[in-house]
Amino acid sequence: MAEVRPRLSDDHHAVSEVLKQLFIALEKKDVQSTFSNLDLLWARLAVHIRAEHLHLFPAVINRLSESLDGVVPDLSEALAAVENLRADHDFFMRELARAIAILREHSQGIVTDSDEAKLAAVGDAVREIERRLATHNKIEEDQIYRWSSTILTEPEQSELLTRINAELENRPPRFSAQAWANDL
Repeated sequence: MAEVRPRLSDDHHAVSEVLKQLFIALEKKDVQSTFSNLDLLWARLAVHIRAEHLHLFPAVINRLSESLDGVVPDLSEALAAVENLRADHDFFMRELARAIAILREHSQGIVTDSDEAKLAAVGDAVREIERRLATHNKIEEDQIYRWSSTILTEPEQSELLTRINAELENRPPRFSAQAWANDL
């Protein structure tokens, strides 16, 4: 049976690998590599979020709206979970956009103490994203992803997986397949 959970969990792992590369670049104070990895992280998360917003969340909410007796969760619990996950998604995209903007200003590298402080601010933002992402991913994997395998029929799960795969494979054109696969 085709399940959404392993596919999206694997994508969480891929995002974590990009984060590792980003932290290495930050540690080296390599602005170019930091920017490249941050851009890839932003794009990977955006694609993942798009798949969840367009396909996963509506599938779970729509199915729960059909008043399935005895099914956990109930609609109000699922709506609250999705609302919190969307708030996290907004936070991730906002913070990543802010960090990208900082790095664009410093594409020539670290020259002054002020530049150093701005790079440190990018590092702080990325660490906060990583911290929040760990909790966020656990909630997705233990709740929303699990619920989809519980409440959706096999054909519904298969169709959902097809739509999610299409979104996850729809990478921005600026990224080669190799870069997308974390072979930076």
